[in-house]
Amino acid sequence: MPLANTSVTGQPAGFASRINLQQYVVYLGFVAIFLFFAVVLRDSGFLTVRNLSNIVLQTTPATIMAIGLVFVMSAGEIDLSIGSTVAVAALAAAVTVNEYGIFAGVLAGLGSGLLIGLLNGALVAYVRLPSFLVTLATMGLFAGVARSMTNLRSIPVTDSTFTGFFGSGAFLGIPSLIWWTAIAVAVGHIIYRETRFGAHVLAIGDNNRAASVSGISVPRIRLAVLTLSGCLAGLAGLLYAGRLQAAKYTLGETDLMTVIAAVIVGGTLLNGGKGSIVGALVGSLMMGMLNNGLILMGLSVSDQMIVRGLIILAAVAVSLREKSR
Repeated sequence: MPLANTSVTGQPAGFASRINLQQYVVYLGFVAIFLFFAVVLRDSGFLTVRNLSNIVLQTTPATIMAIGLVFVMSAGEIDLSIGSTVAVAALAAAVTVNEYGIFAGVLAGLGSGLLIGLLNGALVAYVRLPSFLVTLATMGLFAGVARSMTNLRSIPVTDSTFTGFFGSGAFLGIPSLIWWTAIAVAVGHIIYRETRFGAHVLAIGDNNRAASVSGISVPRIRLAVLTLSGCLAGLAGLLYAGRLQAAKYTLGETDLMTVIAAVIVGGTLLNGGKGSIVGALVGSLMMGMLNNGLILMGLSVSDQMIVRGLIILAAVAVSLREKSR
């Protein structure tokens, strides 16, 4: 006679109900959206190699930012300033590379992201301010800085080495932006899953008191994840400047919602303790594909924002449900 708490398959009763829905929803959603657009837009060029490759290229900066945000949210924090950081980094790089060359330009762009991330991290880790309020404030602060840096002017990037390496070039026949995506995801996944740092990030996101008691320096990890997020946002700024061959204060302005959606849909819990770098990649590609398909369908920017908002609501609902189990 089978036990009351087991099924005929030998699995505990309720096993199916305990399957982590969020672990698979991003992949199922990606396939569903792809098939929908493949059918509806079969005569509009959606399935062409050029269009599909453009989706990957256009989502690279968002994917880079999403990797940083996975670390931040896994630690139970948030970074709302990534869009403003992108603009500052891109403008700093564009101005510097035109005046002093590619090496100085790269340092200026990445350095800007590093300093903004350090500022956010220090205020959260050592002044003990909530990351939501800190990064909300720095989002507005550096959005203003980006506007004042060049008096709202777009700055062209004329260095062909810079633009080729960070956006418009190719290596072994593969666009450089795809290389950046692959390398960032691979390195991010290894650090997140295979290193002590990644384990500590997850530990403080799951229970920061227990992590502190076990000897983990919670302030140091918080400083590190927010600094990493700033650095990756700075790299995203370089990629924007390289691909567009110009920088403007509006770069990254609309990315925050897309990046947060990609991270949450990709399997990172809203309250920390669990995340996925690969899931964030798929979530980013899904959001890019969604935007691309909606544009081909003739929907307006406002309609796209509504769809993204609905996706975030659904993802947050799943995230909170998983956290409560």
